[in-house]
Amino acid sequence: MGPVLGLLFMGFIGLGVLGLFIFWIWMLVDCATNEPSEGNDKIIWILIIIFTHPVGALIYLLVRRPQRISQFGK
Repeated sequence: MGPVLGLLFMGFIGLGVLGLFIFWIWMLVDCATNEPSEGNDKIIWILIIIFTHPVGALIYLLVRRPQRISQFGK
């Protein structure tokens, strides 16, 4: 029963990592396509998302994205 549980655990870990990667790509694409090109905000947020990976993507999702949607409607 030990190897089966280990394999199942590794499968869950793999799905979690894949989910984080998809979330990271989604936030990167969202920022690159919807963030206004005025000033350096777009470049700074893209760099934050790239270099801090899922943490930066989560910060973008919770902080900047709602702010952008309320200001620019997209």
